[in-house]
Amino acid sequence: MAADSIRFVLNGEVVTADVTDPTRTVLQFLREDLRLTGSKEGCAEGDCGACTVLLDGKPINACIQFLPTIDGKELVTVEGLRGPDGALHPVQQAMVAEHGSQCGFCTPGFVMSLYALYCNNDAPTRREIDDALAGNLCRCTGYRPIIAAARAMYQGDEKRLVGAGAEALRKVRRTDDLAIESGGRRFFAPRSIETFAGLLEQYPDATILAGGTDIGLWVTKQYRELGTIIYTGHVEAMTSLETSATHIEIGAAVTLSDAIPAIVAEYPGLDEMFRRFASPPIRNAGTLGGNVANGSPIGDSMPALMVLGATLVLRKGDQERELPLETFYHDYQINDLQPGEFVARVRVPLAEKDVVVGSQKWSKRFDQDISAVCTAYRLKLDGDNVAAFRMACGGLAAIIKRAAACEAAVAGKPWNEATIEAACVALAEDFSPITDARATADIRLLAVQNLLRRFYLETTGEAPETVYTYGRQGSR
Repeated sequence: MAADSIRFVLNGEVVTADVTDPTRTVLQFLREDLRLTGSKEGCAEGDCGACTVLLDGKPINACIQFLPTIDGKELVTVEGLRGPDGALHPVQQAMVAEHGSQCGFCTPGFVMSLYALYCNNDAPTRREIDDALAGNLCRCTGYRPIIAAARAMYQGDEKRLVGAGAEALRKVRRTDDLAIESGGRRFFAPRSIETFAGLLEQYPDATILAGGTDIGLWVTKQYRELGTIIYTGHVEAMTSLETSATHIEIGAAVTLSDAIPAIVAEYPGLDEMFRRFASPPIRNAGTLGGNVANGSPIGDSMPALMVLGATLVLRKGDQERELPLETFYHDYQINDLQPGEFVARVRVPLAEKDVVVGSQKWSKRFDQDISAVCTAYRLKLDGDNVAAFRMACGGLAAIIKRAAACEAAVAGKPWNEATIEAACVALAEDFSPITDARATADIRLLAVQNLLRRFYLETTGEAPETVYTYGRQGSR
């Protein structure tokens, strides 16, 4: 039976919200219906962080989160941090004391990201503070006083957490499917993968919605009207993450925040690249399956997954098939999915002994920026010779793909500078990069060649101990 409303907990209170437009954002609802105007619209695309709120304890961008997706969940906004007597929360007080706000527009978003850090880390390092704030932009302060506030917010005698009680959450938890129909538009949030598959067969032209970090922009920036939406976030089989004796099985609706640590635990060499994958609010909403299915040529997860030998489990109705990720993409925004078929799971093989895996991202900003070039490598040596080598690149072609000519130039050869230089020449056969706002074609090709050289130096221990990356100094 179709519903016309959802229920969730907002700042400790149960709220019922009418849904007349399934693509209305959480930010619109907060500001226009409830007059909770602390959360701001800066970019309307999940970049600036001025709209940051906490959903089930994790920061997300309210500007691209569709309202029906928060059914049964807990939402906390900056208004919810103040005490019953109006006293500022320690995070807010620290921002005041350290002069962490100037124009004030971005401040509520910073406060919410800092509050999430406050809840989950009692003694964050500078790196952890930087990472927690990677999704928030400020053009006034220079960030120094905000960093100072992040350190000062723990100085109170007692930690003050904000959240709903178990009873409030129990009242809003849904055990049945959600179906909303309004003005000929439909929003479905099934709980079983069987129901999900059946709905997609019934509505083969429906939009599959996961985290909305891309689809949200269709609405906020392109003003598209989406007729039928089928949401993955309540499908139990698609939100599971399991590790078997041979692989990590990641449901297509598992968030990047959950999927990435599982992959990095198995492949530590991917840590730096995945650290720079979007921002915490985007990773908390976006999914690995969505990133893969979207198929953007600048998607950062796919080069790494390709060299690892990841496969996709695709489902249509009650039938499943498995294929290598590297064969999934045919051309720009064209993949192997058939009508009514969807990505159900991503399978990542466990690490082999004596295999080196690495990945690199080159972009204009360190944090939260689109890659001009993203590379990934998998290397296995037999003595001094290459037993196996894989390289995949994003940002260089209409699709993310392996560097076949480069791999052939390395296979069976000594792992030395001469081999690497031959491989760099071969990269020009694999890719004909484009010129755009992020980089010229020549610079892109030179960058990917230099990144391969850097990977070689890292594997031989010849890379410098101290590196400077975007003005940050650190040791390897």
